[in-house]
Amino acid sequence: MDKRRESSQTRRIRRTKVDWFGIIMMFVLLVCSLAIFARLMATKMLTTTNMVLIMVALLVVNGLHIFVQLPLRRNKLGKLICGALAVLLSAGMIYGTVAAGAVQSALNKISGVMVEKQVTAVIVMKEAIAGLLIGFGANICMAIVNFAGSIADMETGLSMATLMDPATRESTSITGALYQYSFMLMLIASGMYRYLFGALADSFTLIPINGVTFHADSLLNSMIEFMNDYILIGFRIVLPIFCVTLLLNAILGVLAKVSPQMNMFAVGIQLKVLAGLSALFLTAGMLPGAADFVYQEMKKMVVSFIGGMM
Repeated sequence: MDKRRESSQTRRIRRTKVDWFGIIMMFVLLVCSLAIFARLMATKMLTTTNMVLIMVALLVVNGLHIFVQLPLRRNKLGKLICGALAVLLSAGMIYGTVAAGAVQSALNKISGVMVEKQVTAVIVMKEAIAGLLIGFGANICMAIVNFAGSIADMETGLSMATLMDPATRESTSITGALYQYSFMLMLIASGMYRYLFGALADSFTLIPINGVTFHADSLLNSMIEFMNDYILIGFRIVLPIFCVTLLLNAILGVLAKVSPQMNMFAVGIQLKVLAGLSALFLTAGMLPGAADFVYQEMKKMVVSFIGGMM
């Protein structure tokens, strides 16, 4: 009988405006909780642990609000206070959702600017590397001259006398420095520098901006071919001096057999220096022809390096 009376009393209880206010705020609080949680998940600013703690806090708040608002109780003051707290929490969640959206849009703009700057930096680096390779292809051809000078000094006995190259800050042979400065003067006098500047300007037409594609196999083949021409052209330049010193060594060898009393080592050094300098002086008129070999190789290397980046 008591249970029937209690059930009949609960049926007679009608929801008041406070009850409906609490129920409405319960759904509003639930929607706001889902919105701010989804927004925080989208921003990806918080760690997984923080997101789990926020989710637990939202579940606890919504659970307590549901526990207070759903049962048919007469404690209107508690429901009213809980509804007012739900209004404040919902307003704070709405503000947090809007603020998180603004932060996300700002981060997207910043990331877009950063990506654009990164792409620009990559393009600049690619263009710089392309220019360095073109300059490297022209510069390594001057190493042929130093190689020829080293061979000439070794044959004439001047290999111990070296100079400091101010461009590379390395020691170089005397004949190599002479050949290098002579070939540089002929490069300016012949107008070869115009070809180099023209090749650099035409490379922007052949290879547009951000159109550089490095082909390692082509660049490697170019270097292998250069090493072959490096030795061949170097020996062509130094061949007159090499032949003179070779003939002189043969003569000194015969004299050493004929007259063993003669100190061929002391005499040979002086004769080698004299013969080498004489051959260098007499073959000075052949330097323009030797320079032509070097300049042709320079053109070949520049063209092959540009072709390896197209």
